[in-house]
Amino acid sequence: MAGYASALRLLDASRVRATLIGVRAAPPSPDHDPDPALVDLLERPFRSVDGAYDRLADLESRLRAAGDRRAVFLTVYTRMTDAVRGAIADGRFDDAAWMRRYTVSFADYYRRAFRSFERGDHAAVPAPWRVAFGTALAGDALVAQDAFLGINAHINYDLALTLRDLGIDPDRERKHADHDRIDGVLAGLVDAQQAALADLYAPGLSTVDTTFGRFDEAFSLFSMTEGRAWAWRTAVALTDVGWAPARTAVRWLHRTTATGSAHTIRSPPVDPTVMAALRRVERDRFSLDDALDALAAELDAVT
Repeated sequence: MAGYASALRLLDASRVRATLIGVRAAPPSPDHDPDPALVDLLERPFRSVDGAYDRLADLESRLRAAGDRRAVFLTVYTRMTDAVRGAIADGRFDDAAWMRRYTVSFADYYRRAFRSFERGDHAAVPAPWRVAFGTALAGDALVAQDAFLGINAHINYDLALTLRDLGIDPDRERKHADHDRIDGVLAGLVDAQQAALADLYAPGLSTVDTTFGRFDEAFSLFSMTEGRAWAWRTAVALTDVGWAPARTAVRWLHRTTATGSAHTIRSPPVDPTVMAALRRVERDRFSLDDALDALAAELDAVT
């Protein structure tokens, strides 16, 4: 009964969101010549937190040097991994051994998705990652979209499966507390993350920060922490549910929600003129006031 109740709670919490996003197939990936060096870098599984961080940082450097927008998410993710590594070393978690396995297993989901995509084996790449990688290679989205597409795929999709694989029992409450402690680690990174994205990819982001104050940081943190809470609930359902049809429904909902969210991030309901203005803002070639005026004009036309 407990497992069945877990599934019902998960379904109830997300049914509106799942209905709104619908079920859509991932778009075809753009033509891309595999880079054997990148495949080789990610061929072996990660075995330690230090090893995962070193190879992720190496991949980020190579992608940035090549002008490959898949580096955007890695700029965020490598800093997250380094911060969690530091928190483990500082004794901020009750179960340091579990958190090391957590961090390595989580990173390995990304490694496998990237490696399969780079090989051209797109059928082996989860749909949220196909949207994220394909969008990054197309290079026509906002830098913020590239970052959030990666965050969506890794947190809203990979994290629940990581927790399922690791096992959230025994000592579920203790493990849950450690899982939640990462939110505090992430809260300390938001400003540095935004500064890094502005410095490396989108100088106009500093203008956005000045205009909106703490709102954009708060939204970024909320999206990550809410996704992490969702991942835990999904892992609980996947662990507790024994009835096969209910497990199938949970897996379908997990995949569909993450894929639908990717499509929403990739193609938000915003006029193309506004999106073009925001791209110019990111590149520091257009004023934010002009972009906001364009958005206001679009809203006036609708209403």
